[in-house]
Amino acid sequence: MEFHYPNGKKFSPKSKNQQQEKKEKSYSHGKRGMTLEEDLNETNDYYVQTGIAVIHKKPVPVQIVNVDYPKRSAAVIKEAYFKQASTTDYNGVYNGHYIDFEAKETRNRTSFPLQNFHQHQLEHMKQVTNQKGIAFVIIRFSITEEIFLMPYQQLSQFWERMLKGGRKSMTKKEIEETSYSIPLGLHPRIDYLKIIDHLLK
Repeated sequence: MEFHYPNGKKFSPKSKNQQQEKKEKSYSHGKRGMTLEEDLNETNDYYVQTGIAVIHKKPVPVQIVNVDYPKRSAAVIKEAYFKQASTTDYNGVYNGHYIDFEAKETRNRTSFPLQNFHQHQLEHMKQVTNQKGIAFVIIRFSITEEIFLMPYQQLSQFWERMLKGGRKSMTKKEIEETSYSIPLGLHPRIDYLKIIDHLLK
């Protein structure tokens, strides 16, 4: 199946190195726990079920252009296009406040590559913030299972530093100094709304 971006460029599958990293990650999480996305989805389900907040993962808009029907009871998508560039992973409402955030994880131990983000995502978070919404990123160091919530304002400073020729990553120490640590729990798994309560104060 082929996917194309809105500009017509063909979506390239991950390289062998990226595929190997994914395998290692799957093995690691199989031993240590779930992926960041799974943990956040479980957390958001808990928020919805308990009436705390309504926050969901955003669907990726896809336009299907070629479908094969090898069997009458089954259809196989052969070609599709991403209708538009994705913004951030999650959004919703909490206690009257609009919430919008991106979630990323890395196997690096001492830094987080800024290439994991995209310019249009930063612009989107800026627009959300300008409308008095709450925009942030949740970062996970998967090997140590350390999780941090970094507000958009702090992320934008590191992004601007990179655009001006500075380092292309955030050191773990910088993340620790500008973010809020979130311990892994049981119900919910990643209680990031406790940090939002603190920010709202």
